Amino acid sequence: MSFQPNEVQRRARLASALLFLAFVFLVGSFFRTQVLQHAQYVLQSEENRLREVPLPAPRGVIYDRKGLIIAENLPGYSVSLLAPGVDSLRAALTRLSGTISLSTEQVNQAVRRFRRAPNRPAVIFPDASFEVVSVLEEHRVEFPGLIIQSSPKRFYPDGPAMAAFIGYTGEVNENELASPAFRGYKAGQQVGKDGIEKQYESRLRGREGTRFVEVDARGRVVREAGARQDLLPEAAPPLYTNIDLDLQKYVVELFGDSLIGGVVALEPKSGEVLALHSAPTFDPNRFIGGIPADYWRALNEDPRRPLYNKAIKGTYAPGSTWKLATAVLAMQDGLLTLDDRMPVACTGGYQYGNRRFKCWDKKGHGSATLAQAIEGSCDVYFYQLGLKIGLTRLVAGGIDLGARQRTGIDLPSETRPLFPTAPATDYYNRLFGPRGWSNAVSLNLSIGQGENSQTVVNMARFYTALATNGEAAQPEIVRGGSKRIRLFELDDAQMAGVRKALAGVVQRGTAAASQIQGVMLAGKTGTAQNSQDTKRDHAWFVGFAPANDAKIVVAVMLEFGGHGTRAARIASKIIEHYLKVQTTQVLNTEGE
Repeated sequence: MSFQPNEVQRRARLASALLFLAFVFLVGSFFRTQVLQHAQYVLQSEENRLREVPLPAPRGVIYDRKGLIIAENLPGYSVSLLAPGVDSLRAALTRLSGTISLSTEQVNQAVRRFRRAPNRPAVIFPDASFEVVSVLEEHRVEFPGLIIQSSPKRFYPDGPAMAAFIGYTGEVNENELASPAFRGYKAGQQVGKDGIEKQYESRLRGREGTRFVEVDARGRVVREAGARQDLLPEAAPPLYTNIDLDLQKYVVELFGDSLIGGVVALEPKSGEVLALHSAPTFDPNRFIGGIPADYWRALNEDPRRPLYNKAIKGTYAPGSTWKLATAVLAMQDGLLTLDDRMPVACTGGYQYGNRRFKCWDKKGHGSATLAQAIEGSCDVYFYQLGLKIGLTRLVAGGIDLGARQRTGIDLPSETRPLFPTAPATDYYNRLFGPRGWSNAVSLNLSIGQGENSQTVVNMARFYTALATNGEAAQPEIVRGGSKRIRLFELDDAQMAGVRKALAGVVQRGTAAASQIQGVMLAGKTGTAQNSQDTKRDHAWFVGFAPANDAKIVVAVMLEFGGHGTRAARIASKIIEHYLKVQTTQVLNTEGE
């Protein structure tokens, strides 16, 4: 078969065109790969060759109001493994378990960390002991993917004394990583888990750095230094609190290992939290790097509930400490003055309908004024005062006084107090049924019993209003400028009379054994029924000093503590210690 010259030329031109197009395509691909996408392929090559080893940033140091350290960072060690896949990681961990002890949970945890971040070393020991590090260093050549590095370790010098407000740190978990609040976090990083460590996580976390190591195709480390310039971590700035470390440790010492309860000490005008304690306590240092299983089990099985913060989470009937709320509502509404008496004198009880409501003093208080009823904590007087105010106003007024509000303290998980909602009749109809209750509920509410359970911190906040001018201060642990809110309106004479009556509680009344020499202490005891164990009452005292120019408000609640006088003695010692130290510091300053 022969081709015409024109046909040959046409096919030759077509072949040339195809060759030209192929050449242009190859040149274009070469240009795109070598020029346009050069950076991308270099990065991919670097990623294949290099592995990022995170350099944890030191968390911010936490100080008390005088510059003493509450939380700091100590040198520690972390151990991790680089591996190309899960199977190779498991194989390496199996070999490693022949050198050091590795539990099944530790192996599984390392695998979970790897799956969450396969390009980062899988952490085996986030807080390795020096002994473990020493053993691994001796066998390091046997494990090419092993990464041993220094890592800042959180430390609380006075750990158990700070646990109620400092919290602790731990490894970020899968649920946290999936939440928007932890966007930007990576597996293996340490985060605040409770207390101000959690509340101020964004201010305490610092900025993680990166060290680059060179690996071969099997993921084995071939060069640890100089593979690429390291990105150094940045420590977080310090955090300054209002805590008085000396007072905090004194409070913990008073409670010891035997008492159960909560304490909150506030500066009344600013709301600065001077001390906050929940007893019994725990050691947050043992939570760092993973909580030992036996310690965690012991804490959870302890019937005293050391992990339950009784100062901000526990709710308890406030007992007679609430009588001041009842008195304030009546005075604010113009129903009576501090000099007024009730129609029925106290003979040890009060008959309402077919039920006799007892007074704590079986002998009775006789015909008392409101001021005397506060001093003697006369239940009969306040039963009648509750009826005089009326249930609707008792509930609505209690809500106005903050009985259903969180204080807003800068700690996570504060519990909302329990108190009826308004209108009161609807609340009790829902609770007991339309015919299942009577106005007798007013008698219980007026003395801090019944459907009224308050937190220790909320009672402390309420008494800041009594110690000042009717404005309550929002409790604040970290410096930042607290808010104040007006709870009630009484004139100066009324406020002075209330404080005088509270001082009378300590001078002549139920807290007479808690006087402070040279200082007028004002406050109120409370013996509150325990709904879970009617034979063991809770003991309360909330007070402030000096009575006419308060420098400190203290609320003490003792679970199963019996009479409120016991709580009063502890509160008195706390206040006396604080004022004595403050006076000494002033004298020393003046002497200079």
